[in-house]
Amino acid sequence: MKAIIQKKYGSPDKVLALQEMTQPTIGDNEVLVKVKAASVHPDVWHVVTGRPFILRLIGGTLFKPKNPVPGSDMAGIIDSVGKDVSQFKVGDEVFGETHSGLQWQNAGAFAEYVAVPENTLALKPAEVTFEQAAAVPTSGIIALFNLQNDSKILPGHNVLINGAAGGVGSIALQFAKAHGAKVTAVDHTDKINILETLGADHVIDYTKENFIDNTDKYDLIFDVASNLSFSDCKRKLSPEGKYVLIGHDHYGKATGPILGSIPRFFKLIFLSMFVKQLPKEGSWAPDKKKIIASLRELLANKKLTPIIDSRYPLSEVVNAMHRLESGLAQGKVIIVP
Repeated sequence: MKAIIQKKYGSPDKVLALQEMTQPTIGDNEVLVKVKAASVHPDVWHVVTGRPFILRLIGGTLFKPKNPVPGSDMAGIIDSVGKDVSQFKVGDEVFGETHSGLQWQNAGAFAEYVAVPENTLALKPAEVTFEQAAAVPTSGIIALFNLQNDSKILPGHNVLINGAAGGVGSIALQFAKAHGAKVTAVDHTDKINILETLGADHVIDYTKENFIDNTDKYDLIFDVASNLSFSDCKRKLSPEGKYVLIGHDHYGKATGPILGSIPRFFKLIFLSMFVKQLPKEGSWAPDKKKIIASLRELLANKKLTPIIDSRYPLSEVVNAMHRLESGLAQGKVIIVP
């Protein structure tokens, strides 16, 4: 099969190449999926570049990733199943993440075939395209994991999403609307139309207006862009409101090359013991099977509509990575093997 191979960490131009390799063999609880679409997202960039450095220790090795094939989000058709697989059969159309562990690792999605644990997959709704389904998994897991814990959205809540047009933000926006919240969406001028299309009640162009200066109070500030300070946000929260940081480091531009956003997370975790506006840490790892099932339900009920920015063949993965890194993408960047 054809696959993108990464032999070391570095710039996508220098470390990614399209090559022939043997199809993966599947374990007893895995399925082999013929990939119809895969998506590019910031965690892929982190693993390809090896930045920040600390993520190499968490999800890979010091000099190269354990799995040479990047990518973790895909949709496709099951080609074969392991002997202990009970949920799926050959021919099923599925989508999901291609690994059950942490986000910061290569997981084989940028290839014609990939081996996937059955517990990270769901059946693709018939009315949803492969490209739309592939746009959802990692961004959806991050969004729902952070919104279903201590920061649960309730009907009537006033929610602000900073960076609402990106992969995580657009899913968070639609999830909040599906749960009866009033949503204020913040993003760049070029992305305002997307936010209105997705159903935001109020849209703020951050190049023209700073929401900190208005008089509104919010039950949740969901900081996907991760460029807000908690001290500023705290005075914008209702008495029981919460501030949630996602930790987007803008492809190395916003944080250091060694630890990235981790010091900021640790500071907020410590403060959460004393400040009620910060969510108390629950589980450190998402229940991917449960969240993928929730995402499938949202897709099937038309409460979640993924926005596709652009499509690239497998041979142009480097260009797809550059499109992602540019920050100009209006929706998800998709790879079509």
